[in-house]
Amino acid sequence: MKLSKVLYDSVEDIWNSYNEHPFVKGIENGELDLEKFKYYMIQDYIYLLDYSKIFALGIVKAPNEEIMRFFAELVHSTLNFEMGVHKKYMERLNITSDIIKNSKPSLSNTSYTNYMLWVSQNGDILDLLVSVLSCSWSYKVIADKINNNSLAKENEFFGEWINGYISKEYEECNNKLIDLVDKLGEQCSDTRINTLKTIFINCSKYEYMFWDMSYNNGQTYVE
Repeated sequence: MKLSKVLYDSVEDIWNSYNEHPFVKGIENGELDLEKFKYYMIQDYIYLLDYSKIFALGIVKAPNEEIMRFFAELVHSTLNFEMGVHKKYMERLNITSDIIKNSKPSLSNTSYTNYMLWVSQNGDILDLLVSVLSCSWSYKVIADKINNNSLAKENEFFGEWINGYISKEYEECNNKLIDLVDKLGEQCSDTRINTLKTIFINCSKYEYMFWDMSYNNGQTYVE
């Protein structure tokens, strides 16, 4: 069985819960409070900066030129394509560069990115890949499920967000990430697979926490 299949099976229930979360449901039905989406956009923009750093670290840890070039593409794609979608929304939501500069990451955001950075710095290239795969892959799954609602992607405001994550470009990039995980994970022992599953499960839980944090505008009992 491919490693990606093992990883997916370990988090299927968690991922299914994403589309039942009120934040994601709000995007699907077009009824999400724009202040919540605005908060999400700011926090996700901050998150993507650290996410890009992990891809940059992948260039350092890459075992060959081909994988180095792949990670370079991921840095470029994240900073330009994915963050490009954010910038368009930020203009519509009046989120200025000064607002971004003066915004602090929430505790949930910081905890999530610190975990991925710790895994990536202390592990090997496969640990790094698995730590970022949960975000990339689950967004595709979420958007595909939302897209089953024929009216969702036609929504005047949220349609562009949905279309970005069901696009051919995003799918191709995500599939390359999955294929690389499968290639590098072919000879993994059961013990090694269990370690990778733990990373993947933890990151998937952090993803749910990120949706929760966004829906509550960062207001939790500890923040």
